[in-house]
Amino acid sequence: MGPDPTPATERLARLITDIDDDQLDAPTPCRGTTVAGLLVHVDGLCEAFAAAAAKDPDAGSGGAPPDESRLGRDWRARIPDRLAQLAAAWQDDKAWTGMTRAGGQDMPAQVAGTIAIDEVVVHGWDIAAATGRDYTCEPELLQAACQFVEQAVAQNPDGSPGMFGPPVQVPDNASQLDRLIGLTGRDPAWRPDGDN
Repeated sequence: MGPDPTPATERLARLITDIDDDQLDAPTPCRGTTVAGLLVHVDGLCEAFAAAAAKDPDAGSGGAPPDESRLGRDWRARIPDRLAQLAAAWQDDKAWTGMTRAGGQDMPAQVAGTIAIDEVVVHGWDIAAATGRDYTCEPELLQAACQFVEQAVAQNPDGSPGMFGPPVQVPDNASQLDRLIGLTGRDPAWRPDGDN
């Protein structure tokens, strides 16, 4: 079994419920993506990776581009609920065994679970940064996300299209969270006003 994603999903859910309507059009550290677009992406990845945990290849649409028009009016309730479902799905030991499918690709369930953690942690940071809030994360979740991203960067040093941009250098004494954010092609000092 992998680490329990619940602390990260609960933190992201709290961040989401605190978003003001006038922040939906704000930029995020995900280049070219607004807060609303990122919320749509989080909504879809929750469905896709909960389905991956259940080994249900026909459920979820995590590969769809973030279309802001699909956010809907109930997002403050719907997305936190889906985050809770995602966490619950990966608390089952069976979720982490065998093979599964996510984002249109077959993969070991252990990898899918780790990707789900990485997505929740990194996008939690994205939303916190975009809305001017602080972000923290449990060391075991950061470690799991870092291991996944380090492997991806080792295979694609210039970034993984659709996943990460080229890594951003961070100081040698950077926190584990800042190292993770830098590995995903984001500047840990990013601010919504562009004054980094």
